[in-house]
Amino acid sequence: MEDHVILGIDVGGTGIKGGLVDVSTGTMRSERLRFDTPAPATPEAMAGTVQMLVDHFQYQGVVGVGFPAIVRRGVASSASNIDDSWIGANIGEVFGQRTGLRFYALNDADAAGIATMKFGAGRQYAEDATVLMVTIGTGLGGALFLNGDLLPNLEIGQIYLRNQKVIAEQYISNKIRKDSGMSFKAFGKRFNKFLSHVDFVLNPDVIILGGGASKYFPEFKRHLKVNAILEQATLLNDAGTIGAAYHAARCARLEGVG
Repeated sequence: MEDHVILGIDVGGTGIKGGLVDVSTGTMRSERLRFDTPAPATPEAMAGTVQMLVDHFQYQGVVGVGFPAIVRRGVASSASNIDDSWIGANIGEVFGQRTGLRFYALNDADAAGIATMKFGAGRQYAEDATVLMVTIGTGLGGALFLNGDLLPNLEIGQIYLRNQKVIAEQYISNKIRKDSGMSFKAFGKRFNKFLSHVDFVLNPDVIILGGGASKYFPEFKRHLKVNAILEQATLLNDAGTIGAAYHAARCARLEGVG
């Protein structure tokens, strides 16, 4: 395996996806493989799924993992759409003990954002803009960049909207759209309540929409009204995998890990 080809894993509330990434170009070197996220999504159960990904690709090397939690120095400080037993667990140690490999973990939306800013739609704004990446999947994720620098663990899916008694990602997400059979018109109008609020509070220059629902952006774009420049993510569902792999490669270089 070439040293610039890294296994990236994107952990979500409904699926755990992984693939080989050329981190020098930000391109996939394999098809992404997906397994359902175990229920309950405990550390032991999820480590077993990660092992299946490693075995499938017959991979030996450092691994990057985007994880649906606040991640501080590799430790999960929250648990979004996974089991609460993850809180306080070192993600890399849990997966590393099972697989024997070195893992580098970060928030899943941050992983998607890093890929977007380095290789995707955010690249043109990386030098002199405030950019907000919003991922629309099982929940809502966010990654905020100032002149290309990441402000980690934004967790915008956890905010409350005006006159709402539930957090934003329980009000609207791609999963809610699919589970309720929501039309794209209805989805766009509801999602705009969230997006316009975030636009008002954070005042980014650019908002880039990624995650599973972003591929339908043309279907609901006309229902979105924000002050920021609005872009569709170009890496789509590969962003989290690519960003996780790139993060691992960068961390390994800094630590001198071969």
